[in-house]
Amino acid sequence: MTTYIVVADAARARLFTRDGINISETDGLLHAEGRLHEGDLVTDREGDVRESTTGRSAGGESVATQHHEEVFARQVADRLYRARVENRMEKLILVAPPRFLGQLRDKVDGPTAKLVIHTLAKDLTKASLADIQEAVSDLR
Repeated sequence: MTTYIVVADAARARLFTRDGINISETDGLLHAEGRLHEGDLVTDREGDVRESTTGRSAGGESVATQHHEEVFARQVADRLYRARVENRMEKLILVAPPRFLGQLRDKVDGPTAKLVIHTLAKDLTKASLADIQEAVSDLR
């Protein structure tokens, strides 16, 4: 029984599979815009950074940054959708910082969401394989 484990943040997603006890990294996605600051994302037509007085949401997060997080969450969700419809995934574990975890939950389609057996609100994108395996070892 193959369990997919997604370890992601707004700029990087690492995909692992687990058969039995051991996990192995099988794929990855990068979203360079997820590492940029708001000023690097918002420019005018001439390429100059523009000031935006309405560029922040009620939570203090910038509109452009939030948009890029949503775009990347959609890309990750699409990858998971394909794995599900190709019968490569039977269970799913999502590991991400709280805000991006929420984005992923929102973007994953209903049938794929039903395969989620656990979520972990933690940023492990830069962690070693051993650290990730330890973090998800009890999540069955």
